[in-house]
Amino acid sequence: MGRSSDARERLVRAAARLFLARGYQAVGVDELCATTGVPRGTFYYFFRSKTELVKAVIDRHALALWARIEAGAACGGTDHAARRLHAVADAVGHIQADFERRFGAPVGCPFGNLAAELAIADESVRDHLAGVFAEWEERLAVLCRHAADQGTLRPGVDPVLFARILLAQFQGLILLARTGRSTVAELPATLHQIIDSHLLEGAGA
Repeated sequence: MGRSSDARERLVRAAARLFLARGYQAVGVDELCATTGVPRGTFYYFFRSKTELVKAVIDRHALALWARIEAGAACGGTDHAARRLHAVADAVGHIQADFERRFGAPVGCPFGNLAAELAIADESVRDHLAGVFAEWEERLAVLCRHAADQGTLRPGVDPVLFARILLAQFQGLILLARTGRSTVAELPATLHQIIDSHLLEGAGA
């Protein structure tokens, strides 16, 4: 049995893995406690409900995504917005490839999966997910506006709309990979093509 001092982290880590593998509804508190060696009383000390736990899981995935995006953007060059957009596409591809290696199959986006499963059933989770999607879109919009300022967007491209399109494309392509209509390996190349289609020729090189 693990230390009680890291019980919360073990619960969130195990829930993140199990929710991705099987979905939120299929995983109960008893299973989480058995998997982590955390007593039920300790679970409810940290989380008033399973809903509070899933919000912590969402936050964990979000922090991992922001860290990967920031690392990729730094590699793309802090003053070159087009390359940073491509670096975001690579970051999403790497995350999905990591999931596929860990689980043996495409498992989708943690945010998209939970949105599909819980957005109608639980308003508080829906709002929590909406906040993550809004932040992701704003991070993309910052890069898109920067690209516009640098003159690398095609004429007529709205930077804010471009950011929303990219977010929708990320989610849609991940879903297609999960359902077998494409592969995780194809994801980055397709995202690069979509980004390039909104940039001036050679802007992302």
